[in-house]
Amino acid sequence: MQKKILKNKFTFLFILIFLTSCSSIPKYPENACKIFGQNYLWYKSAKKSSETYGAPISMILAFVNKESSFNRWAKPKRTKLFKIIPYKRPSSSFGYSQAVNKTWELYKKETNSPLALRNRFKDSAMFIGWYIKKTNQINNVSLNDAYNQYLNYYLGWGNYSKKVYKTDKKSIIFAKKVSQQSKIYKRQLKECEKNLNNKYIIF
Repeated sequence: MQKKILKNKFTFLFILIFLTSCSSIPKYPENACKIFGQNYLWYKSAKKSSETYGAPISMILAFVNKESSFNRWAKPKRTKLFKIIPYKRPSSSFGYSQAVNKTWELYKKETNSPLALRNRFKDSAMFIGWYIKKTNQINNVSLNDAYNQYLNYYLGWGNYSKKVYKTDKKSIIFAKKVSQQSKIYKRQLKECEKNLNNKYIIF
């Protein structure tokens, strides 16, 4: 009886640790090594996306940081009627990647991933890699150009091709921020990626 109780406790503890490592918001969101040290499976997911689509891990991570601040339940704030009454959300953006319904459905269809979820880091990382690759194919933006890649991600492929960003100051500010964060993550990963690949995940 005691062995059974002890076994159940260990099982519960393992599940708790697993869920925490998969979904908790990083304590140090500006440090790639500490993010992946806290959430090692995130590194494996980002690496798989990078290997599949060619998008740098640092860029994928910078997109997630900007879009959701690593909050799996992130949604746009509701608009307000008369500046007081909570009303509709401005878009259907949701999860780590803040993908909208229509684009997420396209991703699931093209990649044959019917069970993909926006609030699962693995799926969001794959989605971002897919989107970056599509941007490269549609608008001929380099896979390493975080600035123009994010303009596409934020505005959409059509609006980017129409150069809407020239009159959208907000998109320029965001793209510069993502580009800078991607560079920071890239420098940090040079210091710890070898350890991550060897599964030495304490930083």
